[in-house]
Amino acid sequence: MLTPSRHRFLIIADGEFGPLSSKTANSCIRYFPERIVAVFDRKQAGKTVHDVLGFGGAIPVVGDFERGLALGPTAVLIGIAPAGGQLPAEWRQWLRATIERGLEIWSGLHSFIGDDPELGRVARERGVRIHDVRKPPAKLPIADGRAAEVEPYVILTVGSDCNVGKMTAQLQIRDELVKRGHRARFVATGQTGIFLEGWGIAVDAVVADFIAGAAEQLVLEGARDADIVLVEGQGSLIHPGYSGVTLGLLHGSCPDALILCHQATRDTIGDYHGREPWVKIPPLPELVEIYERAAAPVRPTKVIGICLNTFDMTESQAREAVARAGDETGLPASDPVRFGPEPLAEAIIREAMAAR
Repeated sequence: MLTPSRHRFLIIADGEFGPLSSKTANSCIRYFPERIVAVFDRKQAGKTVHDVLGFGGAIPVVGDFERGLALGPTAVLIGIAPAGGQLPAEWRQWLRATIERGLEIWSGLHSFIGDDPELGRVARERGVRIHDVRKPPAKLPIADGRAAEVEPYVILTVGSDCNVGKMTAQLQIRDELVKRGHRARFVATGQTGIFLEGWGIAVDAVVADFIAGAAEQLVLEGARDADIVLVEGQGSLIHPGYSGVTLGLLHGSCPDALILCHQATRDTIGDYHGREPWVKIPPLPELVEIYERAAAPVRPTKVIGICLNTFDMTESQAREAVARAGDETGLPASDPVRFGPEPLAEAIIREAMAAR
């Protein structure tokens, strides 16, 4: 169990700090800004995180790693995902300096820093903890449908693409449900969610046969002391690279309901390893059907709400997009950050009550 509340973080986001390119950094800034001392990015140095993201306040962006360390962090958190999740060679000097100062490293990279011959050895010699949160637990089960048997109401977020707000939607909904007196629990399935919640499994690092089993195990754990379980979605069924993870989550978590997430201005699957976009995103009603039909053989479910990401739209454009999504699908819709998660939370409460 990780304990982010114990730490003050310097975030590494070098060369990639921005609204869409630094998902992990951005989410940590959104949900525990008081624990961030600075963001390290040489491209955006001299700005504040608010200048770059539009939220987060006066947290500085520094262009010198030593200057960031001088601000008094107790841990360094890797806030971006380099291509392939591998450790860039240039980062080694920064991470070694971190370890030599006795600071923890929190990493969601696919390459495990703790297993690195040099960095892992230095960390062990100095008694420094390295948290490679993408490392999956041992002995994951093969899914056998047990998630469908839990008593709490289970909701999974699904998406039109990667990085459209599936985690943020669940966190915003969770907070609203808790405010209304419900025992709602967020289940993290990616490194960012694990950083925020302190537990979970990064399912994209799990061997394919066990992705659904990992999702099932997470639902069983999340169902303890909860009435509503909110499972963080990953990828998209129409994404040529990540659809396998999405399907494993869908079948393993056996959700009672789905929330469909979409960035309102995105017409195609986002940049795919430097290639021009080539997979067109279907209309929302078609996406609803795709997800419901994919789930049906294992556990029939339905989409009960639409979550839009409208960060790059004006206020009036965003309101029009939300209204249009609701009209097209006949479902409650909102941007849960910009306009609040109330319509989505209310839909979940109605469906959960009806299911009892």
